[in-house]
Amino acid sequence: MENRIAEIAGKKQRLVIGLMSGTSADGTDAALMRLEGAGLETRWEMLRFITIPHRAEIRARMLNLMHANAAEICRMNFIIGRIFGEAALALAKEAGISIGEVDAIGSHGQTAYHIDTPDERATLQIGEAAIIAEMTGRVVISDFRTGDIAAGGKGAPLVPFADFVMFRHPKKIRAMQNIGGIANLTVLPASLDEVTAFDTGPGNGLIDEAMRQATGDQMHYDKDAAFAKRGKVDRPLLEKLLALPYFAQSPPKTTGKENFGKDFVKGLMAENPRMRAEDLIATLTMLTGESIARAYERFVFPKHKVEEIFVSGGGARNPVIMSRLAERLAPVPVKTTDELGMPVDAKEAAAFAILANQTICGLPSNVPSATGASRAVILGKITLP
Repeated sequence: MENRIAEIAGKKQRLVIGLMSGTSADGTDAALMRLEGAGLETRWEMLRFITIPHRAEIRARMLNLMHANAAEICRMNFIIGRIFGEAALALAKEAGISIGEVDAIGSHGQTAYHIDTPDERATLQIGEAAIIAEMTGRVVISDFRTGDIAAGGKGAPLVPFADFVMFRHPKKIRAMQNIGGIANLTVLPASLDEVTAFDTGPGNGLIDEAMRQATGDQMHYDKDAAFAKRGKVDRPLLEKLLALPYFAQSPPKTTGKENFGKDFVKGLMAENPRMRAEDLIATLTMLTGESIARAYERFVFPKHKVEEIFVSGGGARNPVIMSRLAERLAPVPVKTTDELGMPVDAKEAAAFAILANQTICGLPSNVPSATGASRAVILGKITLP
């Protein structure tokens, strides 16, 4: 094993695939990265990116993982492993290379449950690494969050190191805002030790869930914010939601579908049975935009003179959210990561390629200032084919 890992680590350049399926469970994102070196001076190039949508039945089962029994989690661990293995093979084919040319695969997995309370921290990401390794014949690095939790951290967010490597600017302080199922930000000052990163709260997840419930599972997201544009924001309900304790909680902090998911939306619909679907979607869309804006006002701008903000994730394609951010965060310009050479849907998968590269090279990749860990640690578990 040591010889295999040392051989990969000793190469001048490495081809690494990053795999990600997020809170929204839309599909498997797969990014092929060419990486040179390691640590803060890692040089990167995005070679190819694909998303393979999940079948409706698989997506429903993924979204129900937090309520699943042990047998279902066991089954889904292997099913998702196969899905990830297929995504890696499809990406290599799409890029016109043999899977044998890939040095390693970094897989975040699918979060089954994440616990972060004052008394308890635990996490479970599934998508069996042994299946991915067997299907691809490649070294797989997976289960990144547990190492940070073992060191006293929250296990998230994990992308700040990759954000720092890929997007820091020598003179400007940038903020990277991802809006997936959950929204999270990373502020990039000159030093990694000064990075601020945390989950701001809901991203697209509540909007997507409300769309599913309102349309009888016929629509899974609000394309071009069409519903939100037709609806009217319920201001009293919006302010009630913005008063939830999570938003006032100081970083480091993390959240997920355990707090902002299916049960949350069901509760809202039960409490507001006469509310039109369009109005609920409009209100939840504004909740995402406003909670992000207030997070900057409370926790970022007082500490950092941010000069530009780059948005990634599905929320970057929601014109209502983007318009709200541009309005509320002015005069700081709000752009997308497309302008930095990173497709908005690819950043999270690319990040796990970089984290895998760190692990292969025996280097840490958590950021204690972001997760609350006692120290920087090497993340992930290595599976050989």
